[in-house]
Order: sequence, then structure tokens, then C-alpha cells
Amino acid sequence: MYGFKKLYLPLLVAVLVVGCGDKKDEAAEDGKAAPTQVAAKVNGTELTVHQVNYALQRIPNLDKDQAKAASLQVVRNLVDQEVIAQKALSDKLDRDPTVVQALDAARRQILAEAYMSRKLGTPAEPSDAEVTDYFNTHPELFTKRKIYRLQEIAIKAPKDKHDAIRAQLGASKTLNDFATWLKAENYEVKASQGVKPAEQLPQEMLPQLAKMPDGQAMVVNTPDGLLVVVLADSQVQPVTLEQAKPAIARLLQKQARQKAAKAELDALKAAAKIEYVGDFADAGKEAAAPAEKPAAPAAEEAKPATDAAPAAAPDADADAISKGMSGLK
Repeated sequence: MYGFKKLYLPLLVAVLVVGCGDKKDEAAEDGKAAPTQVAAKVNGTELTVHQVNYALQRIPNLDKDQAKAASLQVVRNLVDQEVIAQKALSDKLDRDPTVVQALDAARRQILAEAYMSRKLGTPAEPSDAEVTDYFNTHPELFTKRKIYRLQEIAIKAPKDKHDAIRAQLGASKTLNDFATWLKAENYEVKASQGVKPAEQLPQEMLPQLAKMPDGQAMVVNTPDGLLVVVLADSQVQPVTLEQAKPAIARLLQKQARQKAAKAELDALKAAAKIEYVGDFADAGKEAAAPAEKPAAPAAEEAKPATDAAPAAAPDADADAISKGMSGLK
């Protein structure tokens, strides 16, 4: 029971954003909701069965045996939300400029998502040939899939110091030597380590990481410095085509939907009159699109990494230090 309450606490915000106090979701001819459609009342405002069912639909993998308990907890949460929402209205928070902007932003987002959902529908299932082709062209995720034990050092440093840091890493005999040098140079660093399967790693670095021998280090540019990734150890755990098929199919469907969504958006923008004004005039200049990188479908049997470092966002210019570092295994 407590798990359901915890799950639905974020809806306190959602109610304020989407709209406070839906009075009568399903009105009868006399202007009142039918008694069987009312789940609860707060100061006369009716919370309906439809609202409860909508909330229940948002619980993933809800077991039928848990549905009754979940519905009761949902009603309790809706009552809590309505009590707070009514107080917010009495305090005229719906007139607060920040709240008005939040409501407007939420409305715009919901309408955009609703349009795309109705327009695009469900993408067609990919063919067996498409699934097999994806499987064959990404061996680092499947036939040569590995579990990686990584040591990472995130270094905050200006760009003009990157070459010196790379050079010192190459000259260091052990990772401890390199860490000592960083400390002496007063660099702000954050060290971490963890175990991750291939599909949980940033796909920009995975092909290169898959080729590295144990003990080798990779240096990746990040927005505020460098990330040193040392491959302490790796174990091959391949995934067969049959195991990977469901995940690949979902990924290809997602990619197809994203492609269709972009095409629809481009068409709508082409038909619209759009003007960027004043300080925002440059927003009309399309930024260079980054090269597309294939996303990795999660292997069906993959386990979450433990003590894993947060994934960095590497850019395109990643380089590996060719010499192995001793004392890492």
C-alpha cells in the first residue's frame, strides 16, 4: 500500500499543472455526475471513476491482484491533491505569473504530444530482415557483447589544459600516479567505478571501448573538462539473435516513430509563418545536426550496474591512450 502512495505523490504537481478540480467528468442530464461514477467528493467537488482509471493506467505492469488496493490508494491521493488544489485556488495561486506560465507550458506540451500520438499512431513492426541487419551490424552489443568493469576520473579543466592532462596520463605508470599528479596540480576531480553491460554505456564510446584491451585508458571530452575511462576488466557475455529480437524490434519502432515525428514537424513548420524576433533572431538559424548514433536496446537479461558512475556525455573527439596502465586489475 505504501508503495502506491509513494508512486503517486508526484501527481500532486500534475494536478496543479493540468488543471485544478475537474468538477464533473461525466455529467448526467440533470448536470450532476451519476452516483456510480463518483469516487469521492471534496467540498462538493466530485472526483470520478474515470479519473481513478486514468491514474491506474499510468502504473506500469499493475497486477490484477493489486488493482483493488491500488485504486483505493489512487482515490486517497486524488483527495489529497484536490484538497491542496482547492486551497491553491482560494489563495489565487492560479493567477500567480509563474503558475500561469507553468499551466501554459503544460497545456502546450500535452497538446503537442496528443497531436503526434494521434497523427503517427503505432509504427509498423520491423521485418525479420531489419532486425537481423541491426543485430549483425552491432556486434559490440550482441555477438561480442561484454560486461565492463570501469574506473572513471572526471576532471574539471579548461580546454587549454587538455593536452597536458592527456600527456600526463600517457606518462603515468599507474592510475594512482596520475591521480596524485592531478591533486598536485589542483584539478577538481571525481573518481568512481562500476560494472556495466555494453547496452548501458554511451554509444558514442562503445565501439572504441569494445576494441580496447584490459588496462587501457580512454580520454573523452566533456562539457566542463575530460573524462578518463580505464577498462579495468571485461568479460564476454554474448546475446543471441533470438534473445535480442524483442529489444531490437522495440528500438527500430522507436527510431521509425522519431523519424516520422521529425518529418511531420518539418512539414508543419514549413506550412507555418514563424518569426524569431530581437535577441532571438539567431534561433531561426538551424544548428548543425549531430551525426546519428545508433541507440542500444537493453538486453533482456541485463542487470543494472552496481556502484556505477553517472554516464558522461562524450563528444565526438574521444581518443584512447595506447599504452596500457599497470596495476589496474
